[in-house]
Amino acid sequence: MNRIIYTIVGSALLLLVGCSKPSPTAAIDLEAVKVEIQAMEDAFAAAEKAKDFAKVAAYYSDDAISYSRNEEPATGKAAIQDAIAKRIAKETTYNVYKVVDLFAEGDLVVEVGSWEENSPLGEKKINHGHYMSIFKKIDGKYLCIRDMNVTSSPAKP
Repeated sequence: MNRIIYTIVGSALLLLVGCSKPSPTAAIDLEAVKVEIQAMEDAFAAAEKAKDFAKVAAYYSDDAISYSRNEEPATGKAAIQDAIAKRIAKETTYNVYKVVDLFAEGDLVVEVGSWEENSPLGEKKINHGHYMSIFKKIDGKYLCIRDMNVTSSPAKP
């Protein structure tokens, strides 16, 4: 008898859940989000070039994870700032980041972008590649919660 009652109650719950309407979400203006994310990428590049590691880290949420080439992931804003500081402390080159594509739903945005590493005066492209960043809107502002980048240059033998 208990099995029949559990089956009826379980079926009723599945029916209710299956027939419920998803909550409406506000339409996302992807062009406006693209402008906002590109401005963040530009600020990130400017902070790298100025070697202002705190401003570079402002791009990230406190619990972000950054996956870089040939390194273990950096977890947390402080660890990411340290990793970036070690990477660019002695560099004379500068990077340019460009939003290529965006996907958004709710408070999350996934960015696919491209990057270029340029010589100090910008006369020569040294390296290039792609990256993917996931942003979450926290307190009304997008912050990067995960990112990963790859180079498109062939591996050195």
